[in-house]
Amino acid sequence: MQSRKTIAISIGDLNGVGIEIALMAHEEVSKLCNPLYCINASMLSQATKLLNFKVPKNIQLHNVDGEFNIEIGKTTKESGLYSYNSFMSAIKLCEEKEADAIVTMPIHKEAWMMAGLDYKGHTDLLRKYFNQDAIMMLGCEKMYIALFTEHIPLKEVAASVQYVRLKQFFINLHNSIGDAKVAVLGLNPHAGDNGVLGNEELRMTKAIKSANKKIGFEQFAGPIVPDVAFTPHFRKNYNYFVAMYHDQGLAPLKALYFDESINISLNLPIIRTSVDHGTAFDIAYKGEAKTLSYINAVKSAISFINPNKH
Repeated sequence: MQSRKTIAISIGDLNGVGIEIALMAHEEVSKLCNPLYCINASMLSQATKLLNFKVPKNIQLHNVDGEFNIEIGKTTKESGLYSYNSFMSAIKLCEEKEADAIVTMPIHKEAWMMAGLDYKGHTDLLRKYFNQDAIMMLGCEKMYIALFTEHIPLKEVAASVQYVRLKQFFINLHNSIGDAKVAVLGLNPHAGDNGVLGNEELRMTKAIKSANKKIGFEQFAGPIVPDVAFTPHFRKNYNYFVAMYHDQGLAPLKALYFDESINISLNLPIIRTSVDHGTAFDIAYKGEAKTLSYINAVKSAISFINPNKH
């Protein structure tokens, strides 16, 4: 029987729904692992009073210094800085082998900017901290979307679709998920129509063939015409997709599986999963937040600790 894993919970922006979700799901999550919440007792007490919750007797905290007044639903530099410090403490717990994985609650990118932090989010920080090309993959057991480009302007996407970068991306993804079949979405309408509507797909085809040759089998298929890739008939054969840009992949994913999907950071020396939603300031501390994405993120983190490929 495998021992219970310790999961460091980066608490996210305390002005949003993260702490509420963590507390609502604490009993269920505690049956799956040993959650270690990166927050100090004072900030937790303040949050539970605002929520009219009792602090669970069996809760384990990893102290994160700092204290500020929680301002429900507001973007503040104080909440941004604390969420950053919570995340960094979770990373160090994993590096020091005191935790087996990290699950992150949502941060607010503007709050990080207000706090003077030069990162666009969790994945960007992880990429720079470890100096590795972290891959952002979102989804659930029914469908996963790996993003080739993430938080960049749409006008910059086409220039980013380059053979060398694509090939390495495919190889890194293979090393992270194993042998699962992957459909690669074309960038242009009709996947470029053999160069009539753009030549990016010609570079993509070359990268796919080269990556498959190095891997040793036909794992990556495409470029696939994006407007048919998510139809039920096509999805019978594919559970993993690579999208060339953020909304190309996440619009269909969230239309289909908004409540249950999660965020996973691949190609890193640590395991990090996350809820696939934001701080939801409009419903924070109102008892309306849902826990399914968080619980799925915890389950996924535990499964990725297992050395077996996915």
